[in-house]
Amino acid sequence: MKIIVGLGNPKKKYEKTRHNVGFLVLDKLAHKNGLNWRQNKKAISLITEYEGDFLVKPQTFMNNSGISVESLLSYHQLLSKKWKLFTKENTDLTNNLIVLHDDIDLALGKYKISFSSGSAGHKGVQSIINHIKTKQFTRMRIGIAGKEKNNNIATPNFVLKKFSKKELQIIDNTASQIIEKL
Repeated sequence: MKIIVGLGNPKKKYEKTRHNVGFLVLDKLAHKNGLNWRQNKKAISLITEYEGDFLVKPQTFMNNSGISVESLLSYHQLLSKKWKLFTKENTDLTNNLIVLHDDIDLALGKYKISFSSGSAGHKGVQSIINHIKTKQFTRMRIGIAGKEKNNNIATPNFVLKKFSKKELQIIDNTASQIIEKL
């Protein structure tokens, strides 16, 4: 079983923003397969099942994504425990947890798969690392910048900027490529 988490921010005003590219990929996969999202209050997430795996969109806002991920991993007993109390550090989740997220350092439409790496300053990824106490999971880093990145725009403002129609077409194509890999 895999838990595939797309990172983003809830609420309509964040739809189609660069920071929500993880949500966009999972929405495409769900739509393609006729899947419906359901609210899981305990995990503070929208969840659907796909071929025995779980697709997850945390509703905690990006910087608190680890709360949802930890809850789901604990529920499915994927986090190793010391003395059945504390989460053991450095549990290897590379085969169980895939996190899809935006990467401002990659060109628009490019993506890279990383294993057991740090957050590189991504606060959503850092929240996950902090909550599950390991970097040992799979990350699909999806490029959101490209030539359009204006160095005069602060990163928080840039990632919350909506994609243009042309950029959304590029992201849609990238989402199709990523779905093939999942």
